[in-house]
Amino acid sequence: MELLVRHQTIYRYAASAGRVAMRLKLMPVDTPAQVVRDWTVSIDGTPLTGFRRNSYGEMEAIWVRHDRHDQAVIVAEGLVDTRETHGMVGGPDSRVNPIHYLRSTSLTQPSDAIIAMAHGIPDSGDPLARLHALSAAVSACVAYRSGVTTSATTAAQAFALGAGVCQDHAQIFIAAARVIGVPARYVSGYLLAGDGAALHETHGWAEALLPGLGWIGFDPSNRVCVTERYLRLASGLDADEAAPIRGSVLMAGVMTIDADVRIAQAQPMIDQRQLQRQQQQANPLNQAAD
Repeated sequence: MELLVRHQTIYRYAASAGRVAMRLKLMPVDTPAQVVRDWTVSIDGTPLTGFRRNSYGEMEAIWVRHDRHDQAVIVAEGLVDTRETHGMVGGPDSRVNPIHYLRSTSLTQPSDAIIAMAHGIPDSGDPLARLHALSAAVSACVAYRSGVTTSATTAAQAFALGAGVCQDHAQIFIAAARVIGVPARYVSGYLLAGDGAALHETHGWAEALLPGLGWIGFDPSNRVCVTERYLRLASGLDADEAAPIRGSVLMAGVMTIDADVRIAQAQPMIDQRQLQRQQQQANPLNQAAD
């Protein structure tokens, strides 16, 4: 499946920023489940060319601007050919030992309740079946509900709340998988909705490492293993490390973020310009930024 993506993020500063530094993980790489055909990242209309491979085998770049400015417009867009691998996603070549992915972070530290859930999944001798059951348990315990958690919400807090979004589901799954000794990581990327509806934000899911099978993608929010409708961007121990954009700014006043993702199955009548027009129609303020 050929997926066409346009991901636009606009940072607006109430008072001109004197210094902005960003780490960007917006450049997908080839894996057994996807091949990047064409992809560019630009900031304020200028292509960003400083991407380098990190220890995970993924691409990232650092962008720093010292002069005063009112906004930064980041656009990642391109074409990626994905294929159905029945959840066995493999992954980019990594220099990281798999035991690294057994580490807990502040966002994925398991609570007693998460530990109990993890140990409550029967071990039938089939590790893959056990992880499927774990994913189903996360979905059953935590209802999908937007607006009740934030990017700072931990797996333990979301599990206690019993509600959350894809980030929460993935981090709870990761925390529980590590409890039973399975290396697991958070993945950020894009998802083409099954009904073809426009997606206006990035998506998050989990990958778990199984002997003989490699990395398997699980999406508890949608109760599936990842399919050709998923496009992988970056990974990390938790959602913060895998975030497509992270940064700091030296300024006074308030900063606002306007993010919008357009993803479609590539067809002769669909191109980046059409996705750009859709973004502009959804938010007229974007027209001045492009």
